[in-house]
Amino acid sequence: MSHTRVPRTASGTVVSNKMNSTITVLVERRVQHPLYGKIIKRSKKIHAHDPGNECQEGDIVTIEETRPISKTKSWKLRSIDRKATVI
Repeated sequence: MSHTRVPRTASGTVVSNKMNSTITVLVERRVQHPLYGKIIKRSKKIHAHDPGNECQEGDIVTIEETRPISKTKSWKLRSIDRKATVI
C-alpha cells in the first residue's frame, strides 16, 4: 500500500512577480498570543513556482508545497483564486 502525502497548501497575496517563473506570496495567518490571548497577525513571504508567468501583483492565489525547485523555492502555484483589479 503506497502512502501518498497530501501536500500542504497556503493562500495569500502576490506581492512580486518580477522574477521569471517565480512569484512572491505574502501568507498571513491569525494566531492567539500565548500569554495575553490577543489575536495577532503573523506573516511570511514565500517564493512559489509560476511556470506560465500568469500571476500579477495583487492576485489572491493558492500555493502548495512541492519538492525543492531552487534554493528558496519549494512551493508551486495551484490556482489563482481572484485576479487583481486593474485600475
